[in-house]
Formats: sequence, C-alpha cells, structure tokens
Amino acid sequence: NLPASLLRYWEKEFPTIKPKKSGNNVRMYTKEDLEEIRLVNDLVKVRNMKLAAARELIQRNRAGAKSSNDLLLRLQTVREQLIAIKQELDGIN
Repeated sequence: NLPASLLRYWEKEFPTIKPKKSGNNVRMYTKEDLEEIRLVNDLVKVRNMKLAAARELIQRNRAGAKSSNDLLLRLQTVREQLIAIKQELDGIN
C-alpha cells in the first residue's frame, strides 16, 4: 500500500531493494525485496527514523533490525486475533 514513487525513491536510497524489470519496465519484486521494503517502512514510517539512520542501522545490524520488525508483525497479528476473539465474546452476551 505504498505509492510507486516512494518505492522508486527507496530503491535509490537502499541498494538492497533491487526489483527486476520486465520488458515494459514493470518492476517485479521478489519476496526478499518485499521483506526489505517492510523493514524500511517500519524504520522510516513507523519509527520515524531518518533515511540515513535507517540505512546505517540496516547495514550495521541487519539481524537486529529484521528481528525487531518480525516481532512487530507478530504482535500486530496477535492483536488482530485478540480483537476478533473479543468481538466473538461480545456477541455471545
């Protein structure tokens, strides 16, 4: 759900995002590209880090940044599940 212009900009700023291009210059993102985009999005949009700081963190501590992002995604999933359970329990009363 990110604008194409933002993705293109991040491709320039983060060399690890390298989508392949088809004959019509349509970008084809791999699973690894999408994981990298999620990581950058978490650092820049969610945590409000500057691009340079996010790039440095990824270069210095990729494993730590990635595991932190994975944890956030898992917590969001658990939250959604808890909300669904609460709605079901509210419907029983």
